[in-house]
Amino acid sequence: MKISIVIPVYNEVDHLETCLQAIADQSQAPFEVIVVDNNSTDGSAALAARFPFVTVVHEKRQGVVYARGRGFDAARGDIIGRIDADTIVSSNWVATLELLFANPAVDALSGAVSYYDLPWRSTLSRLDLTFRQWIATGMGQEVFLYGSNMALRRTSWKQVRRQVCLQGGLHEDFDLAIHLQATGARVVFDQRLRAAVSLRRCNVAFKDFLHYAWLSSHTYRSHGRHAHRRMYPVVVMIVLFYPLIQLLYRFYDPRTGTVAITNLYNKRSALRVNPATYVD
Repeated sequence: MKISIVIPVYNEVDHLETCLQAIADQSQAPFEVIVVDNNSTDGSAALAARFPFVTVVHEKRQGVVYARGRGFDAARGDIIGRIDADTIVSSNWVATLELLFANPAVDALSGAVSYYDLPWRSTLSRLDLTFRQWIATGMGQEVFLYGSNMALRRTSWKQVRRQVCLQGGLHEDFDLAIHLQATGARVVFDQRLRAAVSLRRCNVAFKDFLHYAWLSSHTYRSHGRHAHRRMYPVVVMIVLFYPLIQLLYRFYDPRTGTVAITNLYNKRSALRVNPATYVD
């Protein structure tokens, strides 16, 4: 089973090397790795090109939905894995994909995540997993896809590539799941596929974070899907705990593993552009 990995990239030089090194360290090498440079100005494309197993392609239309599509179209593997530039996949990520997609009933899936830039990682990861499992169980046949840690069959992508939405104001990974399910494809959540991601998304003004969180239910609601109701309690919980999450993020230094008020003055990496917005 040939497994491609697609990584949309826009100004991610601070994270991309660690992301690609985790792929280089896989127990089973992927068939190919495609980095889609989406008009980066910080040297991200040049950094990616230093890895001999990486193919760099370019997408001039601005927005992760376009970069994702460019990468998926370029992929030649049977399975297309999709992660973000700040994702650090587990050492057996590729092998796990091969195991999970050995089940012919599975067309696409997302996995569990932990947060490498928050303290008390194991506790918070278990809490995150509990919420994701609760959402997935309640969504029934309308299970989400999570762009930081997901994969789908290339044949499934070909079925929906002309149907997926391209406008802003939607989470493109959720939109992809919705269109896949409309074709009868089975989308599942499986915690065995594991990756670590950054929670830098929380380091924004409250109104921006609220908008980002609310788009989860909005994406399903705009497609007339009942699953949006399952997301409201989680959105409320996320918003309520936002101040605490932001403080934990800003007080924590992942390089030293310390939580201290002095870490507030540490330089933070650039915030990843909200994937639900872009300049067309």
